[in-house]
Amino acid sequence: MYLKLPFFLFLWLTASAAFGQNTCRAIVRDSVTHEALVGATVVVHGTANGASADAKGKVTLENIPEEIVQLDFSSLGYKAKTMRLTLPQAPGESLLVLLAPNANELEEIVVTSTRTNSRIEDLPTRVEVLGAEELEEEGSFKPGNIVSLLGDVASMQVQPTSATTGNADLRIQGLQGKYTQLLRDGLPLFGGYAGSFGILQIPPLDLRQVEIIKGASSTLYGGGAIAGMINLISKEPLQNAPEHVLLLNQSTLCESNANGYFSARHDKVGYTLFVGGTRQQSVDVNHDDFSDVPRLGSVTVHPRFFLYPNDISKVIIGYTSTYEKRQGGDMQVLNDKPDSQHQFFITNVSWRNTVDARYERTTNAERGDQLILKGSASDFRRVARTNTTGLNARQLSYYAEGSYLRRNGSPGHHDVVLGANVTGESFRPRNLADLQLRPYNYVTPGIFVQDDWKLTAAFNLQTGLRIDRHNCYGTFVLPRLSALYKFSARVSSRLGGGLGYKAPSFFVNELDERDFAHVLPFASTVRAEQSAGANWDLNYQLTDGEFSLTINQSFFLTRIQHPLLLNFDPTTGFITFFNAPKPFLTRGFETYVRMREDETELYLGYVFTDARKRYDTTNPYLSLIARHKLAGVGTYEFSEHWRAGLEASYIGKQYLDDGTTTPGYPIMAAMVRYATGPLAFVLNTENLLNYRITRKENIVLGDRTNPTFRQLWAPLEGRVTNLSVTAKF
Repeated sequence: MYLKLPFFLFLWLTASAAFGQNTCRAIVRDSVTHEALVGATVVVHGTANGASADAKGKVTLENIPEEIVQLDFSSLGYKAKTMRLTLPQAPGESLLVLLAPNANELEEIVVTSTRTNSRIEDLPTRVEVLGAEELEEEGSFKPGNIVSLLGDVASMQVQPTSATTGNADLRIQGLQGKYTQLLRDGLPLFGGYAGSFGILQIPPLDLRQVEIIKGASSTLYGGGAIAGMINLISKEPLQNAPEHVLLLNQSTLCESNANGYFSARHDKVGYTLFVGGTRQQSVDVNHDDFSDVPRLGSVTVHPRFFLYPNDISKVIIGYTSTYEKRQGGDMQVLNDKPDSQHQFFITNVSWRNTVDARYERTTNAERGDQLILKGSASDFRRVARTNTTGLNARQLSYYAEGSYLRRNGSPGHHDVVLGANVTGESFRPRNLADLQLRPYNYVTPGIFVQDDWKLTAAFNLQTGLRIDRHNCYGTFVLPRLSALYKFSARVSSRLGGGLGYKAPSFFVNELDERDFAHVLPFASTVRAEQSAGANWDLNYQLTDGEFSLTINQSFFLTRIQHPLLLNFDPTTGFITFFNAPKPFLTRGFETYVRMREDETELYLGYVFTDARKRYDTTNPYLSLIARHKLAGVGTYEFSEHWRAGLEASYIGKQYLDDGTTTPGYPIMAAMVRYATGPLAFVLNTENLLNYRITRKENIVLGDRTNPTFRQLWAPLEGRVTNLSVTAKF
């Protein structure tokens, strides 16, 4: 019996040691796309005990003696992550680990606009993305707004629309800016009374990327996206990597900018803060005593707060406030010296306050399913004063959405998005005695479904359906279909199309502030504009080390039924809106070649646009749309300190409202950048050839106390040079 005692003691000690070993189960996924990271590794900190993830991102790590363990997770192209875990885990429990892509190692672009958070090369919908590097470089040229940034994109044309306010229209594929939907972080709040001022009031410094979808996109976020959609994605703070950026700029056109961006994140709390201001003096470039560039003062504040309760949830709360005052007209009036012959002016004072919130939660770690709740509300106040009439009004707008993404990235399976949203707009003029316009309320609830069906590794089919119910203009059923086929690793093709609509709005670029007093309310016969559009493209991409070559050929077609037109009654002076009996039709193609080797980049693009109105046989072409646009860009980095670039474009002839055509004209720009340590200096010159419309014709007509203006088909400001300095600390 005494001999058996050591034997039982040995068995007891062995069993105790065995039971003291723990097992860790985890699932490793991409933090953005939630796709499984095959081959991701986990190691017990300071030991050789490790394991790799399988095809589903699952990893099991055994023989862990400690109850509280520190684990190191890593994967090629992703930022490493360290986590502490208390063992043992509950039966069936798995730790969800989300690794963030490392921008310095991974050049894949993730797109959020289509709600599936997919990489751009896997999307059936054609999306163009301006990334952080482009935003930083272009933002140093024009820090006050995003107009010049978007104008560099092929098949997009920035058209000046007002000589006094400096307003501009952004046209995609031959359609006016009112047919493009502008979003900030997936929230559409820049339409209605704001008109086109939205793109003039968004500085680029706190943007992470810009996503552009050309063609019918109403199925994604509702009405207004007939020509396309632009989604501005804000920066987010990085863990233990605070960012502080100060940008100062001065131009020869008397524009001064001072912008700052600050961000930080520590564990479960983070923030970003943008603060910026612009001061622009009024300038009479052609010395005709009328301003060609308005006097402008603006201030923007944009703080955002981030909460990370755990690895599967995120809360973002933001606030944006923008105050702006812009004045244009007779230079003598702007200099506070009006008299009987010098009276004309237009002044716009606007103040926008927006609050927004977003909640994200991964509801199924195995698949990466995601629930998103988001919403925003905006109060936009605008006072427009002229020497004859004025408008003082307020627009309240809101957007709320809930969506659920169920993912299954395996071939033959579906990624499905289900959701509902409501959009509202309330217009309230304050000087009713001076207006024909009356208050209105638009409310549009909608439901949508989207399905990404990955039939095979090469073929991806995306279908979508939205049903909107507008309280004034009825129900709209909006199907959408896109397909991607990869013929090989280098050649792919996308084909897509869909329906869209645009609710009527009084605030269009054909009217200036003096016209609002004469605009009559919409007649009961006025209908919403409706569209059908299609896009097709072929893409070739070659990557070999530091060398890459992209060749893209695309075609587009858009048809708009019931286009909304203006009618000026010369007898009464009133302005009415009506639907044309026949449609608009725009069609064309775009070709571009982009080559990059190391830090040298070359781009050449050509766009042909044929835009016609079927209801007007006398002047069948839509006005102010270039039939031909040719653009080229070249940049070269001489060393780690010096970089230079040259841009050149040719804008072909355009038709005017009276049927006449304008001459084509060239535009050139050049820049030099010097960077050392935390500082970067950029010297940039736009419109090197100093081409402007006032060199060809006088744009001011009639009585100078209340003048009219010709249509603007070319730049007003001429050659402009700016010097900016960016400091990162």
